[in-house]
Amino acid sequence: MNAWTFEGQPGALGDTTVTLVEGGSFCVSSRGGDIVPGGAQGVYHADTRLLSRWELRVDEAAVEPLRVLGGEPYHATFVGRAAPRPGRAESTLLVVRDRYVGGGLREDLTLRNLSDEPAGCVVDVHVGSDVADLFEVKAGRVRHVADVEVTADRSGLLLCSATRSRGTRVVSEPAPFAVPGMLVFRVVVPARGEWSATFQVNPILEGEESTAWFSVHHPLENAEPARRRADWERLSTSVATSDRVFGHVLRRSREDLGALRLFEPDRPDEPPTIAAGAPWYMTLFGRDSLLTSWMALPLDQSLALGTLRRLARLQGKADDPLTEEEPGKILHELRFGVETGASPHGGHAYYGSVDSTPLFVMLLGELRRWGMHRSAVDELMPYAEDALDWITRSADPFLSYRRKTDHGLVNQGWKDSFDGVNFADGTPARAPIALAEVQGYVYAAYIARAHFAHRAGDRALEERWNARATRIREAFNERFWLADRGYYAVGLDGAGRPIDSLASNMGHCLWTGIVDEDRAASVAGHLMSPEMFTGYGVRTLASTMGAYNPMSYHNGSVWPHDNALVAAGLMRYGFADEARRIASGLLEAAEVFGWRLPELFCGFDRAEFAWPVPYPTSCSPQAWAAAAPIHLLRTLLRLDPWVPYGRVWLAPAGLDDMRITGLPLDGSRVTIEVRGSAVSVTGLPEGITLINEPRTPTSAALRPAP
Repeated sequence: MNAWTFEGQPGALGDTTVTLVEGGSFCVSSRGGDIVPGGAQGVYHADTRLLSRWELRVDEAAVEPLRVLGGEPYHATFVGRAAPRPGRAESTLLVVRDRYVGGGLREDLTLRNLSDEPAGCVVDVHVGSDVADLFEVKAGRVRHVADVEVTADRSGLLLCSATRSRGTRVVSEPAPFAVPGMLVFRVVVPARGEWSATFQVNPILEGEESTAWFSVHHPLENAEPARRRADWERLSTSVATSDRVFGHVLRRSREDLGALRLFEPDRPDEPPTIAAGAPWYMTLFGRDSLLTSWMALPLDQSLALGTLRRLARLQGKADDPLTEEEPGKILHELRFGVETGASPHGGHAYYGSVDSTPLFVMLLGELRRWGMHRSAVDELMPYAEDALDWITRSADPFLSYRRKTDHGLVNQGWKDSFDGVNFADGTPARAPIALAEVQGYVYAAYIARAHFAHRAGDRALEERWNARATRIREAFNERFWLADRGYYAVGLDGAGRPIDSLASNMGHCLWTGIVDEDRAASVAGHLMSPEMFTGYGVRTLASTMGAYNPMSYHNGSVWPHDNALVAAGLMRYGFADEARRIASGLLEAAEVFGWRLPELFCGFDRAEFAWPVPYPTSCSPQAWAAAAPIHLLRTLLRLDPWVPYGRVWLAPAGLDDMRITGLPLDGSRVTIEVRGSAVSVTGLPEGITLINEPRTPTSAALRPAP
């Protein structure tokens, strides 16, 4: 089975695991710290499972878990106790495992003796590696790799596969007694004293070993992830608010987004991109990374620039049916595992996404609206032109998708599960499919290009792109509108028939402004109806539809990023109360989930279950879920920067007292203070006028006043 055919539905890990993330590395373990073979637990890097077993034993007995202490996203402390010593009713050995993930793994093990007598014991660490590809693990079809050789030496273990050219080296200080599959220590822990050991797990890719980022030879605070996190905390926007829940959620979002950043080793000066989410999507995506970067703009703009630059370098150049690459097309995802035939250095790109390309142009236009990275935006314009060429070549008149081979994704919009697009009676739609929200993205991309032409003084080009935007908007409102139902179709199928299910997709159409103003109230009413709104968020699919299942991935669940865009669309068309209801529901759900919004949760009504019900295989942390609260903040601020036109709209809608410091705008750092209905702004760049009223950029957005 090809790696691209899993269609968004991840394998189960359960709620008894702990996940640590840093860049393209992650670790999934039991709550006691052990990595137990036979499931999805492990240490992963470059889409390869470096360790499939990591079990600690004291005198051949498992350690009893007591508590997991969360730290940074890449760090956790596992506290437990050894089995009782002979002749004692209770244990006197405390076991502490400090674990740091990044480019491999570092673990600091401490045994603390709480008795008045020295404690002699044997400490064993059972080690295994199946060098499995991430997709093999995700699908539950790990193949036995017969040539994984395990070699013991004085420093530890080497586990490597010659056929896969991948493996890992485990080293320890102090030196262990090593045998294949086990590190052994014969220990005497002094009375009221401690014994400690430090382990380092280094990845081996293409036969080359690299050092885990938290090296045993350097202080932890000097490790690259620690330095990056300190810079992120110092440079990104901070928010202080009297709303306790919102404050906790925003802080968690800021931390998670910092941990999900991806850095290219061979481009140390480049701004980062962002991974889609843990555990299965710790890599660059087109749609996910672009939307996350967009929603995170009030927090940080380096993510948007880094994402645009890397996607530009990977932009399609040739026609390849297997990868669905086409000239000008923006990729769907980048992978590094052996299953995709990828190099761990360059990766392997798959392009089966219909919306990444217009979103690329949209984000470039949005970055320019914030006044950031002007020269870099200009440098990226040729890539935007190539993207627009792909869109205009492919749209007839609407942009649609059909996979090129049976290896590709059946559905190639954001609801990319195999059953994610269906009619009201539950019948799956057949390709080619033109999705409603994708036409909105195309419309917004055309508008962005018109603004670039306007600022360049090219009136003819501006009129050409405005005319294209007008045509697709008119065609969309004619073909997708279901007059007898009062809402927009999810899409058009291969026969040109409207796919008539009631779904959240049309909320994205509000966000992009393609919806006719006289229809917006009906759309808003349907989105907030009992069939769609659960009390915690808008369902992906209405409860009255044939395919509805509140426990499904895309047919009735609640996705925070989806809701953040719906709320922004409602606010754009003036439905402030409705937008606030969505924001309030999501924040209340986030409190239940420990301040972190998951990728999705089940779509049961709040009247049925007082708390939101988790979706069992939801990614967490997940990038666009982490960015959703940042976008909600922008929506509730009604913050709309138009730096090229010298204006910023700001009119908070129902926020508690709040102070936002360090918000990046046009090369400056802005402070916003909200006190009830009063708002003040300091640090605005010269030449920027603050407009303290909501902007209504619907049809008037074609040409904002200079």
